[in-house]
Amino acid sequence: MKVLVTGGGGFLGRAICRQLLARGDEVIAYQRSASDELEKLGIRVIQGSITDADLLNTALKGVDAVIHTAAKAGVWGPYDEYFRHNVTGTENVINGCLKNGIRKLVFTSSPSVTHADGDVEGGDESLPYAEHYNSPYPATKALAEQMVMAANCPKLHTVSLRPHLIWGPGDNHLLPKLLESAKSGKLKLPGPDKLIDTIYIDNAA
Repeated sequence: MKVLVTGGGGFLGRAICRQLLARGDEVIAYQRSASDELEKLGIRVIQGSITDADLLNTALKGVDAVIHTAAKAGVWGPYDEYFRHNVTGTENVINGCLKNGIRKLVFTSSPSVTHADGDVEGGDESLPYAEHYNSPYPATKALAEQMVMAANCPKLHTVSLRPHLIWGPGDNHLLPKLLESAKSGKLKLPGPDKLIDTIYIDNAA
């Protein structure tokens, strides 16, 4: 199978590319920057943004499936920038799949699309979307996820996954920040009743 991974140079994207290659798939990493690491493995790297519909459409020619991990993440920043990458970019991915006869699209969403305040316990895919959001990231990911699910049809099978706090080798976000806080004496440990979902990188991939 020929699979294109958007955001192939990211933490999750790299792991997905490696696992696809290991099982014998032909892999294309579509990402904003070059990657010697992936190219040395035999993975084709195409530099580009999902906001560039023409380049993306060209990259999707001959592809059998798409795993869409590219996104603008973060807490702060202009809403328009998040919308351009997370919503318009996802729309470009969907349209590219339909134009090129691609039958499978996997979208990486976020559990933050279902809540804005308070704790969630025992939540599953039946949880409704939040009525409001405290930052542009979950707001635009929710819009993107709804677009992906609405695009599901006999010509294009779509699925949305919501991994939370991915960690493991190559992580430059979660574990480094925890270690930094611990070394500086600023790490605050919650009570035993405060639980949170995490997922190891290879399991997420």
